[in-house]
Amino acid sequence: MYRRALIMMLVGMALVGATACKNKKVTNPIANVDSKQPDKVLFDRAMDAMKHSHFDVARVTLQTLINTYPDSEYIARAKLAIGDSWYAEGGSAAMAQAENEYKDFQTFFPNMAEAAEAQMKIANIHYSEMEKPDRDYTHAKRAEEEYRQMILQYPDSKLIPQAKQRLREVQEILADREYRIGRFYFLREDYPASIARLQTMSDTYPLYSGADETLFLIGQCYQAEAEAVRRVPTVAPGKRGVTETQKAALIENYEKNAANAYAKIVTRYPAMPRAEAARKKLADMHMPVPTPTPEALAQNKAEEQSRGHQSRSQEVMGFLNHHPDTTEAAKVGEPQMIDPPQTNPVKLVQQANAALLNKPAAKPAAGTNNGLTLEPVGAGAPPPSEPLPRSDSGATNPETAAPVETGTPTPTAPSTSGGTSSTTDANNASAGTASTNDANTAPAPAPARVNDAATPPADSSSGTSTSGQTNAQPDAKSGSSSDSNTTNSQDSTSKKKKKKGLAKLNPF
Repeated sequence: MYRRALIMMLVGMALVGATACKNKKVTNPIANVDSKQPDKVLFDRAMDAMKHSHFDVARVTLQTLINTYPDSEYIARAKLAIGDSWYAEGGSAAMAQAENEYKDFQTFFPNMAEAAEAQMKIANIHYSEMEKPDRDYTHAKRAEEEYRQMILQYPDSKLIPQAKQRLREVQEILADREYRIGRFYFLREDYPASIARLQTMSDTYPLYSGADETLFLIGQCYQAEAEAVRRVPTVAPGKRGVTETQKAALIENYEKNAANAYAKIVTRYPAMPRAEAARKKLADMHMPVPTPTPEALAQNKAEEQSRGHQSRSQEVMGFLNHHPDTTEAAKVGEPQMIDPPQTNPVKLVQQANAALLNKPAAKPAAGTNNGLTLEPVGAGAPPPSEPLPRSDSGATNPETAAPVETGTPTPTAPSTSGGTSSTTDANNASAGTASTNDANTAPAPAPARVNDAATPPADSSSGTSTSGQTNAQPDAKSGSSSDSNTTNSQDSTSKKKKKKGLAKLNPF
C-alpha cells in the first residue's frame, strides 16, 4: 500500500506540473500606459481575458481593435498578441496557428523590435515540442534552424543570449542522437558507417558533452579496420590479390586516422575523461603524444564546469517527462551556426582503395567494393560491355535459335475423313521454304502457332508418325467415330447441357 501511494503521488505531481506548464503566463506590455482611448481600452480588455485563460474572447477583442482602428498605434501589439493567445493556449493545433501568426507579423512589421520577439517565439514553439534523442527529431531540427535564423537575422536583439543557450541545448540533443546511431553501427561492426556518422557529428557539434567519447570511438573503428586488414592473406607481386606492400599502406592509413582522432581528444578536450585513455592509446601505437595549449585547456575546463547534472529525482521522473533532458548542455562557447560538409562512407571506402593502390583518391574505380579491388571471376568472364546471356535464349527461342536445314518434306498422310490437315501443310510449306534459303543469310522464321486444343490427340495404336508432321493423325480404325467424338467435345465446350432431375433447381 505504501508503494502504491508513493507511485500515485509521483504521478499526481507530474500531472500538476504538466498542467501548470501548459498555460503560459501572459503579461500586458503596455499596462502602465495611462490612456482612455477606445483602442487602448480594447487592448487592455483583451489582455485581461488572456490572463484569465479566455483566449477566444481575447482574440475576438484584438481582431475588433485591428478592424475598427487600422491607424492605431497598438496595431502591431494587437497582431503579436493574437499569436501570443494561441501560444498560451497550448496544444499542437494552437502552436501551429501561433507560428502562422508570428510569421505574418514578421511579414507586415519586419523592422520593428517585436519582429525578433516573434522569431524567438517561433523557435520556442519547436523547442517546447522537441522529443528525446531516441524519438522523432523533426522539431529539434526545426528549433535549430529557427534559433540560427534568430541569431543571424537579429544580431542586436536583447534576446540573443537566450537564443544561443537554447541553441546549445538543442544541439546537445541532436548530437546525442547521432552518437547513438554511430555507436549502433560500431557494435554491428559496420565501421565505415560508424565513422561517417561520428565524424560528421564531431565536426558539427563540438560542444557536445560526449565529444571525447565520440572521437575515442572513431579511433577504435579505425583500429578495428586495421586489424581486419592484418588478417587478409597476401600474395606475391603480379598475382591476383593483395600484396604485402598494399596491405602495409592500408594499415598505415587506418592507424594514421586513428592517431588523429586520439590526438584531437588530447588537444581539444584535455579536461574530459577520455583524455588520459587517448594518451595511452597513442603511446601504445608508438605515435607522438601532443601537448594541449593553455588556451584549449582553459576553454575545455570552462565548458565542463558549466554543465549541469541530473539529480536522483530527475532521473526517476525522467521517464514521465516528454521533453528531453538538457542539463548536460554547455552554457559557454559559441554554438555551431553552419553545418560543415558531411562525411560520406563511400568516400571513406574510396580513400581506402586509394591507399591500397598507392594512388591519389579520385572517382571510385569500376568493380571496387569494401576497400578491396574486385576483378572478374574466371578467365572466360565476359567484359562489362557485353551483357550476359539470358537463361531463355537457348534453342527454344525461335528468334535467336540458329536456322536448321530440313530435307524434302514428307507427304502428308490423308485422314480417314478424306481431307488433309491444313495445319500440317502450312508447317511443311514453311519448312520447305526455309530449306531452300541459305542458313547464313537469314534466320528461320518463327513457326506458326498451333491450337493444340482444337487438334485431336494422337492414338497410341496408330502407325509410325511422319517426321514432317506437326500433329499426329488419327488411326484409320477409329473411322468417323473419332471425328464425331471430336465434334461433340467441341460442341460441348460451346453449348450448355440440358439439366435433368433435381439439377434443374440449381440456378448455377
